[in-house]
Amino acid sequence: MIEQLIEMINSIILSIGYLGLMLFMFLESTMMPIPSEVVMPFAGFLIAQGKMSFFWVIITTAIASLLGSLFSYGLGYYGGIPLIRKVGHYVLLDEERLKWTERWFRRYGDKTIFISRFIPVVRHLISLPAGLGKMNLGKFSIYTLFGATIWNSILVVAGYYLGKNYTLIHEYSRILDYVVVALLLVAGGYYVWHFVKILKKKKAQTAKTKKYKKTKSL
Repeated sequence: MIEQLIEMINSIILSIGYLGLMLFMFLESTMMPIPSEVVMPFAGFLIAQGKMSFFWVIITTAIASLLGSLFSYGLGYYGGIPLIRKVGHYVLLDEERLKWTERWFRRYGDKTIFISRFIPVVRHLISLPAGLGKMNLGKFSIYTLFGATIWNSILVVAGYYLGKNYTLIHEYSRILDYVVVALLLVAGGYYVWHFVKILKKKKAQTAKTKKYKKTKSL
């Protein structure tokens, strides 16, 4: 099934060029299960062959990723949970994934929109809870644009240097995904530890100040 999907994507991109790239990256940024790890490396391969321009590949796919994300944001913002559930039924969006993504967004806040572009599953769904949470549209657009552009560029460069072996990126992308998630968890753990340490220090200072004031009043 994956091989057939890759062949279909490649065939459409070869037929209609940048428009095909925009179509798939738009869908990839909505709830559709289109893997960017298939689309963008193939674009990199075509750049290496002189059939596409790196500049226009990055520009068109960044715009498409933003538009797709804005579409999902709008579903969450205007339609709420009922509409998401109704639409999700047709794009294989199960409620467990949606709930997991919502928890991720609530836990890490607005910057999740940028970080999520590098995380499996979350990157396809994060725009929905952002819309549900009425996140500032300007911030949402900026974080999405920067995150999507960086991720797309990484995949394009990888496809460019791998050449005909660009499909290896899809095969090994899960390993990369796990590495990214692990690094984020470590960073998150350090942040929590550092935050708790600061709180303890403030409490100790407050207690010391109260004790000093009490001693002075005596």
